[in-house]
Amino acid sequence: MEVGQMQRQWVDCMKSLFIEGFLDAQFLQLKQLQDEANPEFVVEVVSLFFEDSERLLTDLTNALDQKVIDFKKVDAHVHQLKGSSSSIGAQRVKNACIAFRSFCEEQNVDACLGCLQQVKQEYCLAKSKLETLLGLEQQIVGAGGSIPLMELSL
Repeated sequence: MEVGQMQRQWVDCMKSLFIEGFLDAQFLQLKQLQDEANPEFVVEVVSLFFEDSERLLTDLTNALDQKVIDFKKVDAHVHQLKGSSSSIGAQRVKNACIAFRSFCEEQNVDACLGCLQQVKQEYCLAKSKLETLLGLEQQIVGAGGSIPLMELSL
């Protein structure tokens, strides 16, 4: 595939991530922090997000699997996941966490279990789409091209 074609594919991928609500403007701000001095900045931040999220999802699953659920602990994990999602612009994950936290306050076990599944699903979708986007970026750069600039007004 030629560079121009990959760049168009990248733009289409980015647009769909915003239109479908997977990402928000925070992701573009994160990309603006990347420069020649630190060309892997976004990949590193997103990779850390993946690692943290997987640990937090495991912690949440374990916390909700207890006979007596510590809702403060569950809420603390959800709060952490919401913060890291927000910091990279993973909007749908963040929004699912907001709903989850309200059910923690109510100490509603069934609703929390439902929200956990929703958060896991949103996380898996976001991870898959971000991996596709970042993989495409690597292909473009590897082929000698540059990543197109995106405007904040998607």
